[in-house]
Amino acid sequence: MIWTVLIFIIVIAGWHWFEGRRDKTLFAADEGKVCVNLHAAEAKTFLESHPETQVLDVRSDAEFRGGALPGAIHVSIGDAEFDQKVSKLNKAKPVLVYCAGGMRSRQAVGRLKALGFENIQHLHRGYHSW
Repeated sequence: MIWTVLIFIIVIAGWHWFEGRRDKTLFAADEGKVCVNLHAAEAKTFLESHPETQVLDVRSDAEFRGGALPGAIHVSIGDAEFDQKVSKLNKAKPVLVYCAGGMRSRQAVGRLKALGFENIQHLHRGYHSW
């Protein structure tokens, strides 16, 4: 039993270390641009103070139908035309991107950066944290 608990702790600690290292690179903003990883309370505050924010839900169709953030635009990260569809959003306005737990939306952050979005806000731990 003690070994199971110890292994579990090591795996969790390792994941947090790995995620932290990766996030330092992912959320590093280019000059003149913003790319931030926000916890749920910070995201709520950001949305209240920036009502022009485009909220982008990158989960599956079924997940989106099960509930979403207010005003969310749905474009699944698995959609073959993801880049083309999100390119229709205003790249100068803030975009808050999220998925269920934060993995797929991290993929989307990289794609949004490559597409030239200027202000990317990411919901850390996704919809489940909301």
